[in-house]
Amino acid sequence: MPAFAENSTKADGYTIHHNAFLTSDLSPEMAKQYNIRRSPNRAMINISIIKDVPNTTGTPVEARVSVTAHNLRGQIRRIPLREIKEENAVYYIGVFLVENQESIDFTIEAQPAGDSKILHAALKQQFFTR
Repeated sequence: MPAFAENSTKADGYTIHHNAFLTSDLSPEMAKQYNIRRSPNRAMINISIIKDVPNTTGTPVEARVSVTAHNLRGQIRRIPLREIKEENAVYYIGVFLVENQESIDFTIEAQPAGDSKILHAALKQQFFTR
């Protein structure tokens, strides 16, 4: 996945990495590889869960992840996610429609595989379509 400005949240021995951006910012090759439609009014959220391991960058883990989006008009929607596994990474991505200047608050819940904890994170992003 591309390296865009990223946010992260530390929670109970894990780091949740989360970012959201317009799909039009993806390269055509990247969009094709992950079967994502590039469009200035489509956005995507990208989440990964890393188990904190002292003196390392951590270990990616699989998790049950859900995302709820809230906009300023009070509209609430769940963002369907799909899991992408690569050699040393696990990502959860979801694609959704956005309007110009729409500001969205994302609520993220993740339960790492083999762990009973539910981790929480939040992300706020404003989108500027072209």
